[in-house]
Amino acid sequence: MRASRHWWDGAADAYQAEHGEFLGDARFIWGPEGLDEAWARLLGDVEGRHVLEIGCGAGQCGRWLLTQGATAIGLELSGRQLAHSRELDARSGVRLPVVQADAVHLPFAPGSFDLVCSAYGAMPFVADAGGVLAEVARVLRPGGRFVFSVSHPIRWCFLDEPGEEGLYAVSSYFDRRPYVEEDADGTAVYVEHHRTVGDWVRLITGAGFHLTDLVEPEWTVGNEQVWGGWSPHRGDIIPGTAIFTATLPS
Repeated sequence: MRASRHWWDGAADAYQAEHGEFLGDARFIWGPEGLDEAWARLLGDVEGRHVLEIGCGAGQCGRWLLTQGATAIGLELSGRQLAHSRELDARSGVRLPVVQADAVHLPFAPGSFDLVCSAYGAMPFVADAGGVLAEVARVLRPGGRFVFSVSHPIRWCFLDEPGEEGLYAVSSYFDRRPYVEEDADGTAVYVEHHRTVGDWVRLITGAGFHLTDLVEPEWTVGNEQVWGGWSPHRGDIIPGTAIFTATLPS
């Protein structure tokens, strides 16, 4: 968690400058493909619902939820990302309540929320994804849902390149070693974890959820955004994002 906090505090300004226009001030985008919750409706009708967004970044998704009549709150590890959230609050006129906290230890009472969501927030960056799922199950009401997006596990086989060179498998899908970047002293400054589809299914069901949907979004027509290894070229051939819907028994 220390590495993630430090990295996102340092990267937040560049990230928002590069991707802010695509993400909007109050827009719910599930991933670089451009799948927009305004028409995808993976969360269903959120009006009147209590919703928690984990890893909210600058709060774009949570702010959109507020415009749809939800009672929403964002949770984020990075203080610098939350500083950008406050700026967007002022610019958009839609204020998202936020909490700076670790997703493995959610600071909420049991049964506080109808929905929990996460668009590339927290889940790829925590070693204990099962612990996060258990915490989400704790704060959800019976029948509640957790919908979250991560890098599609198959992408770990390929170079993180948007062009033709990124279409050749170079790594084993079954190599679960995390991707780690280190500074000159050998201290981890960025960590991202790989889990196969089967790993995610077992983690979800192990936390007491039913897996009720898995969406692999196709590239959105008209989206010319290149985002790291994501691009229209690759997006037409291999999936870049996986979106899991996990539902608690009623």
